[in-house]
Amino acid sequence: MRVFLTGATGFIGSRIVPELLTAGHQVLGLTRSDAGAQSLKAAGVQAHRGTLEDLDSIRNGAAKADAVIHTAFDHDFSHFVANCEKDRRVIDALGSVLKGSNRPLIITSGTGMGDSGHGQPATENVFNANNPNPRVASELAGNLLLEAGVDVRVVRLPQVHDTFRQGLISPFIAISREKGVAAYVGDGANRWPAAYVLDVAKLYGLVLDKGSKGARYHAVAEEGISAREIAEVVGAGLGVPVVSLSAEQAPQHFGWLAMFAGMDLSASGAWTRRQLGWEPTGPGLIDDLKRMDYSR
Repeated sequence: MRVFLTGATGFIGSRIVPELLTAGHQVLGLTRSDAGAQSLKAAGVQAHRGTLEDLDSIRNGAAKADAVIHTAFDHDFSHFVANCEKDRRVIDALGSVLKGSNRPLIITSGTGMGDSGHGQPATENVFNANNPNPRVASELAGNLLLEAGVDVRVVRLPQVHDTFRQGLISPFIAISREKGVAAYVGDGANRWPAAYVLDVAKLYGLVLDKGSKGARYHAVAEEGISAREIAEVVGAGLGVPVVSLSAEQAPQHFGWLAMFAGMDLSASGAWTRRQLGWEPTGPGLIDDLKRMDYSR
């Protein structure tokens, strides 16, 4: 298949590229820059110039493909709500081209969308349309396309990591460096799920080749690592104290990250593993955090 991949030069997308090429697919990669186009060409990928704001470029890319994998997202979390709304518009644009065909559209969401609200790990069979997380916009857009007959499949992400980036934990590290303390909320027992970036890339390939219309898949290798354990490793790496904050203190310390810092976000990927035969083999989150170069 010829696959239109948004985010093709990004943290996850750049790892998806070799997975697709090895499986025999051709890749058309979205990029906004000359440097991005050159890196895609070097990787054996045809570059498609465009941006998330230019919906015509998004539609044109999808029109040239047999399948679409959408991983691009504006990660300026200080404008998270606006960026989630932008993602909704992009998904709608991609889907508008695929209506009336059997070409799959794989979109990206967060594992928090599978939280039932009953204190159990989030699961693939749960979707709460009233979830207060703004990222719900992505799956709402996908649901509308699914109702219109588009083959929409969802990959939900936890904290995706290597020794350079770790999802929301990367800004947590930056805040800890700036504030001079690594903090957690309350007793720090709330948990965050995680998966190694190369394992996540493999899952996208499996969802393309073996996934089902309307299904949601969790890229979860570790169901939950406590906020306190994360803070302790980061504190040791930065050489700063580890402290507990009250829920009232969290907004001033964490800023925009406060909306996530105290949440229990544990998630299961057991169904995904059974359905697709996905077996994560990469290092765990704590191992990657311990191996980080905190002097950067």
